[in-house]
Amino acid sequence: MTPEGRPWWARLALVALVGSAAVPLVAAGARSALWLLLAVAGVALTAVGVWWTLAHTGPLRLLGALLSVAAPLTVLGLYSSYGLLWSAVAAFVLWLVAHAAGHAALVPEDDVTGQWRRPAPAPRHPWIVMNPLSGGGKVDRFGLADRARAAGAEVVLLEPGAHQDVAALARRAVAEGADLLGVAGGDGTQALVAEVAARHGLPFLAIPAGTRNHFALDLGLDRRDPSTALRALSDGVEFRVDLGYAAGRAFVNNASFGTYAAVVAEPDYRGHKLQTAFRSLPVLLTGPRAPRLEMRAGDSHLGGLQALLVSNNPYLRAVDANRPGRRRSLASGLLGVVCVRVDDTAQAARLVRGDRSPGLTRLTAEEVVVAGDGDGTLAAGIDGEHVTLPAPVVCRIAPGALRVRVPRDRPGRPAGGPPVDWPEVTRLALGRPGPPPVRASSSGCR
Repeated sequence: MTPEGRPWWARLALVALVGSAAVPLVAAGARSALWLLLAVAGVALTAVGVWWTLAHTGPLRLLGALLSVAAPLTVLGLYSSYGLLWSAVAAFVLWLVAHAAGHAALVPEDDVTGQWRRPAPAPRHPWIVMNPLSGGGKVDRFGLADRARAAGAEVVLLEPGAHQDVAALARRAVAEGADLLGVAGGDGTQALVAEVAARHGLPFLAIPAGTRNHFALDLGLDRRDPSTALRALSDGVEFRVDLGYAAGRAFVNNASFGTYAAVVAEPDYRGHKLQTAFRSLPVLLTGPRAPRLEMRAGDSHLGGLQALLVSNNPYLRAVDANRPGRRRSLASGLLGVVCVRVDDTAQAARLVRGDRSPGLTRLTAEEVVVAGDGDGTLAAGIDGEHVTLPAPVVCRIAPGALRVRVPRDRPGRPAGGPPVDWPEVTRLALGRPGPPPVRASSSGCR
């Protein structure tokens, strides 16, 4: 994105945003306020239905499922019967255009720091561990082992069903002279090897052969074809990113506590993620097993939390289904913290407000202390892997701890597109100068 093009995207975003609000108001005329209230009521009832579906069992879960479907359909039916469906569709399309243009306006110029163009010499003794079971068999499907060996790498294949200490394998590779450590697997396996690479100051190569590969997504790697990451062995660039630690254990994405960590601990989670979560959530949200966490970060102190997510750099959104795990930067030197406390249906309905919901708190910090009400230990999900940690758990950020190597040419930018900051979009559209940059720090809870 060139500097000259950003104001035009900002102006398009503002025009589309105004249009998304004006179209239904003009179509509804004097009844516009009534139709707006109807839409808001539909969203609130849908949120209530979703909460009942997740947090309860039996008839209340069935009623919640029906309500979450019936509420939006009823609103759409009423709009259609009064000839307003076209305006609702047009408003939605304009809203999508506004957000897409806003994202385009806020994307910074490529390589403004130059760090993404730092060339890296080819390693002499690269070592890569591969999990053949990750991502439904991507290692075999893309011929990653043969391609890596052809590029001069020593490849270690994990044996299916056998418990192998991946970190110990990486440490042995370092002792035998490896000058690059790589992983073809999921984020949990990558974190184990990344910790060894950071400790020894070696470059780390992430090959997105897992299911989600959030870390690879923010590195700009091609998750559809993980073999392209191997180009970094011959034509790569290198830079440093932060690494998170929870009770001394490294994570490249996040450490989760509370509800999600309990779901990850279920025996059936690996093979049936959605079914396990759906079955477990009622007890974990409203039952006697519902977790209650305490969090301290700087001057902030929160208790009675059901879920807590501590991330290696802040996520752009607390919940982002379209682009999960996106972060603006992997080198801010800050942890992102998302706290959730939802005790009843009313609070659950207000979660539709996103970051402005009173049940959701977001902040940043260099260190976070997490405690529970258990027996001196705390269940956690470290990059999706279930672990038990001694409580209280101290989470910290290690700025620039990990040397990462990626291909010179890759499809994505190193960090996800920023969220739409409408005051900033307005400033760009009007051509006004921006404020001087400031470094984020720990913030209080809203």
